[in-house]
Amino acid sequence: MDRFRCLMKIKKTFLWPAAVLLFLALPLVIDSNYLISVLIVIGLYTIIVQGLGILMGYAGQVSFGHGGFFGLGGYAVAIMTTRYGWHPVLALLAAIILPGLIAAIIGRPTLKLRELYLAMGTMGFGILIHTMFNEAGELTGGPSGIAGIPYLTIGGLTFDNDIKFFYLIWAVVLLVLFGINNLIRSRVGRALRAISESEHAAETAGIDTGKLKLKAFIFSALLAGLAGGLYAFYVTFVSPAPFGFNTSVQFVLMAVVGGLGTFLGPLLGAALVVLLGELLRWAIPLVIPGAGGEYEIIFFGLILVVLMIYRPEGLGAFGKISKSPMEKTPAASDVGLPESG
Repeated sequence: MDRFRCLMKIKKTFLWPAAVLLFLALPLVIDSNYLISVLIVIGLYTIIVQGLGILMGYAGQVSFGHGGFFGLGGYAVAIMTTRYGWHPVLALLAAIILPGLIAAIIGRPTLKLRELYLAMGTMGFGILIHTMFNEAGELTGGPSGIAGIPYLTIGGLTFDNDIKFFYLIWAVVLLVLFGINNLIRSRVGRALRAISESEHAAETAGIDTGKLKLKAFIFSALLAGLAGGLYAFYVTFVSPAPFGFNTSVQFVLMAVVGGLGTFLGPLLGAALVVLLGELLRWAIPLVIPGAGGEYEIIFFGLILVVLMIYRPEGLGAFGKISKSPMEKTPAASDVGLPESG
């Protein structure tokens, strides 16, 4: 037993750092801008799904409107840099703040809805934002979008190629992972876990569930805006197409497939959905000549159904941030609140 514990300790101490270093060395050995760009997209989506993991896995709220928050971040960067000449760093801050402000405004009435009605409410918000991107031509450029976005510059470093952007994106991913790990282990995180187990029990313990759910919604919108701003700097062009309802559904799918309430779930879910989509786009025409996107959707759906049947808890279930608190509702004393009764 002691030998097993020693091996597990060695694994935790050396295996994860080695895996991270190996991953970070990939751009130096991969001679393919396409593969690097796929890894960048996975990183961007991981940032968004991390926020959705908090909202869905802990606050117990579903959102089909995060494609809209993602788009708000991208358009904030595009408009502020091309129309008003803002410095890229200031434009990125605007991309983070704007979705957070809108989430704060719509969150309180929207989060009063339950289950299907909440899903429909957030879906309506996402569709409304996407429609605005298409119709507000003078501001957003309409369906043609906005081109000419400058590269992101921080200090004297300009992120003007895929390798630089790869390291920037994954540095942000690691920072977000570290921050969320600390958040979940904090008193606020324990309160969120209490809500995810039983909202009524959490309210009885004195937890302001409405306030915490709103904060989780705002936090997830901030991360979506951050990813949207980084996306705009990466492609230097935005249009309404990448920010529609299908994108919002993809984000929810990534969160569920990866595993709600898990540490590695958002990363695994984003990687699987993106890589599976790329693989099917390449493989299906080889099997069915002349096949279009409708076949990709069919095969994609079948594979995901099989995955959810045989692993309904998600791919990241082995990587829960903290197993024991997820198995039982924390007591009032655990979240720093007075015991009821």
